[in-house]
Amino acid sequence: MLGGDLATVTDLTARAEAAGFNSVWTTEFYERSAIVSLATMATATTRVTLGSAIAYAVGRSPLVLATEARDLDELSGGRLVLGLGTGTRTMQRDWHGADPDAPALRMEELVPLLRRFWAMDERGIDHDGRFYSVHLRPTADIRPPLRPDIPVHLAGVNRRMIRAAGAVADGLVGHPVFSRKYVDAVVRPALEDGAERAGRPSGQVTLSGYLICSVHDDVSIARQEAKAQIAFYAMVRTYAAAFELLGFGAAIAEIRAAWQRRDRAAMIAAVPDDLVDLLAVAGPPDEVRQRFATNFADVYDHTMLYSPSFGLSEERFAENVLATIETFAG
Repeated sequence: MLGGDLATVTDLTARAEAAGFNSVWTTEFYERSAIVSLATMATATTRVTLGSAIAYAVGRSPLVLATEARDLDELSGGRLVLGLGTGTRTMQRDWHGADPDAPALRMEELVPLLRRFWAMDERGIDHDGRFYSVHLRPTADIRPPLRPDIPVHLAGVNRRMIRAAGAVADGLVGHPVFSRKYVDAVVRPALEDGAERAGRPSGQVTLSGYLICSVHDDVSIARQEAKAQIAFYAMVRTYAAAFELLGFGAAIAEIRAAWQRRDRAAMIAAVPDDLVDLLAVAGPPDEVRQRFATNFADVYDHTMLYSPSFGLSEERFAENVLATIETFAG
């Protein structure tokens, strides 16, 4: 899972491929485009799967999303996984100027519509839905896409969005706040429920997920970095259920109170050690590998190792991604 400036993203992607990783993923925020990052990653590699985890599904029209994905898949030689998410209600409304109501219904309408765009060499599109209206008749022959079935994964934390992924997507992008307990008690049952309601086989949807990973010879530094990232997510009320299921509601309230005071040190100090053990691998390389194998290797179908970024310099972030690549090489 990569971030940083584009030159660093390109370099680390190539290093991950050379180290034998199966996939490399990038994310999107208000200062970075997942689409542009993926384009640079595609030019630096030949084998590894490339994914967005996530690109924003709001703020782009279905046509723009579909054409960007089509081009990226062609550029990468058929290696794209299009991971989409809506973000929180605040992000949808205040960042993108989008209606934040019924985001799961929006995704259930969007994903099949994207697939219709990828089959547009065969037929036009006439669609009038709750969120999207598209009427498109190609005026000339168009090339078929490299793949008309580009994999689409949806990000979700609450049950309703996870059910949407089970109903219409090829996979779910799990959040860094997911624990084994949350995956077993909430995520997998909701995925199966969504698939069953849509008449799909329950095992058809891939479950991928972030795992916070901080590699440092000084275990106290590694754990502090992991705590900072957990504190960052604890500020967001959308993720409260994942923490409360583990019994950490009081700690999360303390973190939020510290955030209101803009006291970053108190936020990090309020993250319990036990919570770090449930959501992260942190420490020297041998310890990180052992903890992953013992505690996390079977949580997801596909694990995305994710460097903390909250409070880290770009140099330390890149250093940690490289250390993670070296730790899990081969």
